[in-house]
This record gives sequence, structure tokens and C-alpha cells, in this order.
Amino acid sequence: MRLGMKTVAAARADTFAYERADLSAGIVHLGVGAFHRAHQAVYVDDILAGDPDWAIIGASLRSSSAAEALNPQNGLYTLTVSGSSDTRDRIVGSLLEVIDASEGAEALVQRMVAPVIRIVSLTITEKGYCIDPATGRLDRSHPDIAADLETPHRPRSAIGVIVEALRRRKLSGVGPFTVLCCDNLPENGRITRNVVTEMAGLQDAVLSDWIGNNATFPSTMVDRIVPATTKDDTDAVNARTGVGDAAPVVTEPFSQWVVEDRFCAGRPPWEDAGVTFVDDVRPFEEMKLRLLNGSHSTLAYLGYLGGHETVADAIGDPDLHALVHDMMTLEVIPTLDMPTGVDLFAYRDALLQRFANRSLKHRTWQIAMDGSQKLPQRLLSTIRDRLAAGLPFERLACGVAGWMRYVTGTDMTGNPIDVRDPLADELKAIGARAGNNAETLVKAYAGVGSVFGPDLVAEPVFLQAVTRALQNLENR
Repeated sequence: MRLGMKTVAAARADTFAYERADLSAGIVHLGVGAFHRAHQAVYVDDILAGDPDWAIIGASLRSSSAAEALNPQNGLYTLTVSGSSDTRDRIVGSLLEVIDASEGAEALVQRMVAPVIRIVSLTITEKGYCIDPATGRLDRSHPDIAADLETPHRPRSAIGVIVEALRRRKLSGVGPFTVLCCDNLPENGRITRNVVTEMAGLQDAVLSDWIGNNATFPSTMVDRIVPATTKDDTDAVNARTGVGDAAPVVTEPFSQWVVEDRFCAGRPPWEDAGVTFVDDVRPFEEMKLRLLNGSHSTLAYLGYLGGHETVADAIGDPDLHALVHDMMTLEVIPTLDMPTGVDLFAYRDALLQRFANRSLKHRTWQIAMDGSQKLPQRLLSTIRDRLAAGLPFERLACGVAGWMRYVTGTDMTGNPIDVRDPLADELKAIGARAGNNAETLVKAYAGVGSVFGPDLVAEPVFLQAVTRALQNLENR
């Protein structure tokens, strides 16, 4: 039986505790991938019994696959929480439908203009914001942004869709919505506000001012490990539940969400579901980006090059375990300034345990994707802090060297790597020109300003540290 409202009662799984017919949508979410469905959609699901006006309309801007999988199931899907000793399945009902906007966003924009929509949230990955990583500003040369500037009323980028929906709301006298970024960007609310208002300003200065003065863009920190769902995962979930789900999600027991409490049109009572509301999310963002994401990327590149398919395999390597443990302890934690009561060493220990969860099968190759968009906030910002303080960063340099070796497009034995990155072709070409000389390769990659900015290529201490790390990788 295909999962859906007619069959959900037969599923051998926990189910939602509300009447789904009573729900109405208050949120439009752009990017209905596995992370959203394992994180934000679950927090919404947890509060709908008490406040049914906050259900979600999802939208996919890049592919029809999410709509094709979820709409025949009335938006229902199975969330599998897999720990080291037990597995629990749950049917999530907070997603009412998925709009396929891959061939045109008009239907999506119309839904976003409706007064009942009070939050537009996003998980579109770092590259979806069309940001120049070196400046943090809108990349006007990006093909989607260039197209949206030509035809702003037929947008195809997420930023263009948000601007067009806000423009129509302003014209019709409807107030703005809150734009809620749930991606791994430092000060993600500020960055989202900047690119949205900049995009609007390129069309209409008055619109840009209206958005800046009336819409809200709270920053958030999201934390849950969600690997890509495999066919084996799907088969196992369906065998346990007894219904056919085309879009299950597998995740870990841990989940955290820290949000700045700034919502111009109201918000769900997420505190009842465990969300932490704060005035300033920046310390929590830095903690997560530098400790979890920085370690994840280091494990991904070095683990992949070392022949480890999953994060659990990589952290099970005693050398990589020691490297990541010491990187967090000696090089990352000293750069963090957290509110009273936050135990960074306990967070480190929990991360090491989470990485070792073999039931998740989080592939190093998946985490390694889009590294040119991730490296600045995950590793380079910490390195800059260490440089400014005159402190060493040999372990962080190992992660950067691993990325540089990975994006050459061949592994340590010369076999090709399927590098998925917006700059993949450029990075492979740089690697081919630089050859096998570590010093030449490091200086060439450090000259990619969109990743390393203008400063690191001129910093001898940085170049020397990464060159030593890369030479060690090649020699050992």
C-alpha cells in the first residue's frame, strides 16, 4: 500500500496526534529536501495539535522529484530516527503539499502572496543564495540572478522568488512575511536580508527600503545529521512500517534549533517543541559551524582520500579520531566565546559519539559536495582567528589540504573522483596546471578569491602550514 491519508492508520509507526483536515498553511518552505523534513518540518509537526494554523506548503525550485514522491502521499512521509541501539519510525503530517517550481514559479509566488503565509523558510544549501563568498554580496553574474534581473516577475532563483512575492504583497497592501534561513551560513539571517534587499534594490529602491524596514530575517542555528536516503534505507523502512513510502528520511536522535526571536507576522509556539529562542544566535552558529561542520568537512575529505566510505568509518580510524578530537580541543574551542552554561567540551564529546553512529551511513562523498561554498565558514574563518592571534593551526590546515587534494579530481591512487561543486571545472583545471608540486598547488588554490578571499594567498604562514599538510598527505 502506498503511504497516504487512506493508509496511514495501517502503518506500523507512530503517527501525528491531530486531525489533518483541521490544518491550514502558515509557512511556505523552499527546498523540501531530507534535512528540512528531518528538522523544521518535525518541529512544526510537534506543535500542530495545539496550533493547527502553521502547516507547511513545500516547494522545489530545482527538480520535480520531491513533488512526484510526496504529493501522491498527501505530503506524508516516514521519519526514521536511528540510534546506536534502536530505531523508531514516525509518520510526519506537517507538509500539506509540494509545489513543483522547477519549470516556473508563478504558482509558488501566488501562494506566498496569500496573507495566511507568515513565514517563508529556506533550506536551499549554501550555493542557493547566489552569494560571492569573498564579499558576502549578491553574485550578479550568477545565471539565475542575471535571468531574474532581466525578467524579475518570472523569477527562478530562491532570492528572486522571495523578492517578487514581497513586491506583490506590498502592492496589494499585505504585510511582509518573515524570511527564515535554515542553512549553514554564518549570521544566515543577515546574509539573507542583504541579498534579498540588494536584489530588490536592483529593481526598485523603494521596494528594497520597504523590505528592509518591515520584513524580518532572524538568524538560526540548525543541528541534525541527515544523510541522503538510500534504496536500502527505503526498503528497510517500508518493510518495518508495512506501507510504501517513496520519500522516507533517516536521521539521528539528536536535534537542536536555536532561533532569534524576531518574526514580523507571528510564529508558531516552537518553544513547546524544544526550540531555543535567543536575542543573538551568532555564538551558537559559530559553535556549530566550526565544531560540527568543520570536523565533518575534515573527515569527509581526509576520510574519502583514506578509503573510508562513511563518517562512522572515518571517525573509527584512530588517526582521524585523534586529529578531529585535537582539532576541536586545541584549535577550534579556544576561538569560541559562548554564553554562560554552554559546555563546549561536552558538545565536542557528543559530536564524536554522533559521528560514530554506524546506523546512519553518512557518506563522506556526500559531505564533500560544494566545498568551495562551505570552506570559508567551516575552516577558514577559524584559521583567520588563529592567524590574527599568532596561534598555530596545523590540524585545521590538514582539512584545507584534504580539500585541495580532493578537488584535483583524482584520489591518492590516481583514480577519478566525482567532484560535485559549482567550481568543479575551474578547480580541476587549476590542479592539472599545478601538477604534483604541493607548494605550487596550495598557492594556486589559495588564489581562488571566491573561496580564500584576497588575504590568505598573501599570508606566508597560511601557505606554509597547508603546504606542509599537503606534503604529508602525499608522502604518507
